[in-house]
Amino acid sequence: MLISKDGLTLEDFFFFNLSLLYVPGTSEEVTPPLQQSFMIPKKEINMVSDMAKWKRSQAYADYMGFILTLNEGVRGKKLTCEYKVSEPIEKLVALLNTLDRWIDETPPVDQPSRFGNKAFRTWYAKLDQEAEKLVATVIPKHLADAAPEVAVYLKESVGNSTRIDYGTGHEAAFAAFLCCLCKIGVLRVDDQMAIVFKVFNRYLEVMRKLQKTYRMEPAGSQGVWGLDDFQFLPFIWGSSQLIDHPNLEPRHFVDEKVVNENHKDFMFLECILFITEMKTGPFAEHSNQLWNISAVPSWSKVNQGLIRMYKAENSGHF
Repeated sequence: MLISKDGLTLEDFFFFNLSLLYVPGTSEEVTPPLQQSFMIPKKEINMVSDMAKWKRSQAYADYMGFILTLNEGVRGKKLTCEYKVSEPIEKLVALLNTLDRWIDETPPVDQPSRFGNKAFRTWYAKLDQEAEKLVATVIPKHLADAAPEVAVYLKESVGNSTRIDYGTGHEAAFAAFLCCLCKIGVLRVDDQMAIVFKVFNRYLEVMRKLQKTYRMEPAGSQGVWGLDDFQFLPFIWGSSQLIDHPNLEPRHFVDEKVVNENHKDFMFLECILFITEMKTGPFAEHSNQLWNISAVPSWSKVNQGLIRMYKAENSGHF
């Protein structure tokens, strides 16, 4: 089912009337229309029979086109390589730095339960209150009417404040947030590498800090049969980074020494490092899907397989 196990459905994220800025498979940039209308996103799929509408929608095509365009943009590139950092990118990093600072200002509370620290709700309440103001610092004044719409995706991207959990649906909300900014012209085609390496990577750092600080539960986790408890996109983009690497092959990411020496350059290895920090026991047991992926002969095949898996989950259960 397309209805999310973690309470977030991708179809909930894409009901706005904006023009696509990224054209899949090209570097073409489309000029945003002079007149744009904005609306608060609302749930449009309420039953299984509605799922076909999502798969046929322009929103689905826009979202997957955005993901695949970034996938090509970071191919063969290290996190530490040089790339353009525009003013909107810097403002997005500043926004994420603010979220990080709020974590420091909202320490966990003493409670009987080990998981799901209720201080997260205090932290989230601040975001809920300030989200539109934060978004307004990123978008130009002539697009101020977009802030309420775009802010919804930001608020949905950090986890569920009721269940105190986080999963791939929340991650997808942040990708939708970035996609929105591209569609209204705040982010441009030449921001591609910075979107992944500067903004999304900083987002991952903040989410990992949230998960560790407030002991957030994995939302909709498939346990050992899932790719990862919390993330998916950094495995896609991270495997693209490693395509045609002269030395590192998929079999190497289960080698602790290789991960420790290279994780600062590659998003995929940073994910592996976080998993090994958070889980105990043999890797093959707690992360069986990833262990199986280590047997794939090339990074290009890993990347293609992960994209197929993402599309399947996109029409299944995010």
